[in-house]
Amino acid sequence: MHKDSNLVLISILTISLYAFSCDSNASTKTQFNIMETTIAKVHHAFENGDLTARQLVEMYLARIEAYDQSTKLNAIVVVNPNVLIIADELDTEYKKTGKLRPLHGIPIIVKDNYDTYDLPTTGGSLAMKGSIAPDDAFQVAKIREAGAIILGKSNMAEWAFSAYKTESSIAGITRNPYDLSRVPAGSSGGTAAAVAANLALAGLGTDTGNSIRGPSSHNNLVGIRSTMGATSRDGIIPLMLRNDIGGPFARTIEDAVRIYEVIAGYDPKDSITKRSQGKIADDYLQYLSPNSLKGARIGVLRRYIDTPTADPEIITLTEKAIADLKAAGAEIVDPFDISNYATLIDGIWCNVFRHDVNNYFASLGKNAPVKSLQDVKDSGLYLPYVEKMIEGSLEKTVPPDERDPICIDLYNSPKNVAFSKAVNDAMDAAGIDAFIYPTWSNPPRLVGDMESPAGDNSQYLSPHTGMPAITVPSGFTDNGLPAGITFIGRHFDEPKIMGYVYGYEQATLHRKAPPGFEQLSK
Repeated sequence: MHKDSNLVLISILTISLYAFSCDSNASTKTQFNIMETTIAKVHHAFENGDLTARQLVEMYLARIEAYDQSTKLNAIVVVNPNVLIIADELDTEYKKTGKLRPLHGIPIIVKDNYDTYDLPTTGGSLAMKGSIAPDDAFQVAKIREAGAIILGKSNMAEWAFSAYKTESSIAGITRNPYDLSRVPAGSSGGTAAAVAANLALAGLGTDTGNSIRGPSSHNNLVGIRSTMGATSRDGIIPLMLRNDIGGPFARTIEDAVRIYEVIAGYDPKDSITKRSQGKIADDYLQYLSPNSLKGARIGVLRRYIDTPTADPEIITLTEKAIADLKAAGAEIVDPFDISNYATLIDGIWCNVFRHDVNNYFASLGKNAPVKSLQDVKDSGLYLPYVEKMIEGSLEKTVPPDERDPICIDLYNSPKNVAFSKAVNDAMDAAGIDAFIYPTWSNPPRLVGDMESPAGDNSQYLSPHTGMPAITVPSGFTDNGLPAGITFIGRHFDEPKIMGYVYGYEQATLHRKAPPGFEQLSK
């Protein structure tokens, strides 16, 4: 395993930061309970004078120092050395104004493929060691503007190439906090593991085929993959830009929605977000009602439940989720399916990594550590499991808009248009508002296991239609491994889907912290 010498000493950096926080100018201790806290609870504590942003950051730094490396969770690539300065500035601002910004003082962990002007952005690759982007990704800039504190960067699958594991040449293997012998899924597993273990209040990750929803499911979290065009992709190292989405990880749907409200909307640097104009709600929180499922018609996509390789415990948890939805007032349409599904998805993936990542390298300017994907290949600075993807991508020399069929955005590529129409037509024919399926049909694999059934159900429906998908915890297997269910709705139907997820979440309350990452003694 390779490690970046500038990033490996996370524990030492964190200790030094924490020691600095305890000097004569440091804040006094607080009785605030950080475990499973929420944005609303933090802001209420700020308003009551029971907590400061500095104190909150100190607690998260202490947890990172205590747990991340000692357990081999290994979720954190680098801690932001300026977090305490930023926290102090936000505390001073609040004292002066008496007003809290939407994410004021909230420590958020960001996947290592989001550009940050003040921290390296490597995409998990040693070939990108020390790369500092000229500015923030759009979503990072928006959460900073809203008062969030970027606590640090989280580990990821190298170049986001794996849906199944989170392993990089820059930082090694990230593990699942619910069972450290198992994977957190890929490629945003570092963000998910950190948020699940209460090393950050919430996080940002990316999803090309799975990687918000899969890690959220494996780590007992809520994850939002938005409608394509509802959120900007600017400043995110692409995997396949036509499918890429960035979005929030949180322990509750309310916190995920609070972050989504900040990052959603038009960005002139990402032309596809023009589609969001006039379609972004002013207030998404208003749709979070415990009664939102009453009268909702919810389809059950049986093709991802009744499969020979599906784990019996996951099937049982999914059937219980269906019963819980019905008990909460939903009208269940079971089964729901899409005609000619297998034919529609055949050949729908289109490898545009070389084209997209070369454009990203160009955006870094003269200081880019590599100028092309060929440079990455020539450097040899990558783990063996990504070599085949790199080599295959280098063979794709025809520009996406000149291929047959063309391979451009989801709203203009013929295969994607046909698939999206088929899904919407099926929903119309069934008279449903949304449909559900188990996010994964199998529990998290053991680290190193790439042979047993994976169970990933998220690679096609949302990534190739552009429709929004939200995963929410649906319970645990008998040995304590998390599971989740996904809700999918029509384009820009986020308010409705968020409401359904909230109704289900509040009726079931499946979220719980992983054992072994308890509250630190005061």
